[in-house]
Amino acid sequence: MKLAIVRRLIPDWGTTYGPAGDGPFPAVMLLHGSEGGYSGWSHRNAVMLAAHGFLAFPFPYSNGGNAWNAGSITNVPLERTMEAFRALRAFAFSDAKVGLFGVSRGAEHALLVTSLMVRDGESGLPDAVAALAPPDVICGAFDARRFRDSGDPGFQEWDPAERAWTWKGASDCLLPTTPIAIEDYDGPFFLAHGKKDKVWSSHMTERLTARLRSAGRAPEVHLYEDQGHVPDSAGENVFNADLIGFFERTLCQ
Repeated sequence: MKLAIVRRLIPDWGTTYGPAGDGPFPAVMLLHGSEGGYSGWSHRNAVMLAAHGFLAFPFPYSNGGNAWNAGSITNVPLERTMEAFRALRAFAFSDAKVGLFGVSRGAEHALLVTSLMVRDGESGLPDAVAALAPPDVICGAFDARRFRDSGDPGFQEWDPAERAWTWKGASDCLLPTTPIAIEDYDGPFFLAHGKKDKVWSSHMTERLTARLRSAGRAPEVHLYEDQGHVPDSAGENVFNADLIGFFERTLCQ
């Protein structure tokens, strides 16, 4: 039996999922949300992309964590993500174009890495960026061990004194509530959000869209009427078709 999807290791960085064969294949780095890199969500999404001809790299960026603990998003060095993205671009099975896709905190992560690379004139920008349920501003640190639902007596808002991200050893430019300057990126952009999202309002995506269009950009935007922060089964089928279509148009031509 021949496998249709195979795993390939990027040394020192992590595993990829992609079609069998010699390649090269259009590639996508995936950035998980607060569920962490070991929950399986980003790996499942990677397999979906691999089934449609992409080399997909789910990058586990959160601090600590394992199969039972999501770890934390605290002082995560964004330049390490840039280096991992460059490793994917240089990987022998990657084609010339490489995209970036994030969900929730991973969407924030994708927007930040891209905007900071643009700001600092870094080479190897993503050839396309996709974000599901993104915020339009930087959010605070997250530690899964302290997380509580809003109805829990132990619930606390994020501490604004704690930083989720660093860039080249500093976090002064990454303070919570700071708008993410994604309008400086002039590549293809995909934004998607469920209008019934009770975690991060879809108004965040609407504000991102308005800023991008004011800057002369033309993002592809999908607002799903009956979906929340995480799409249900039927909604995910619609989203996956939209996402794969976007990457086919931007990375495969």
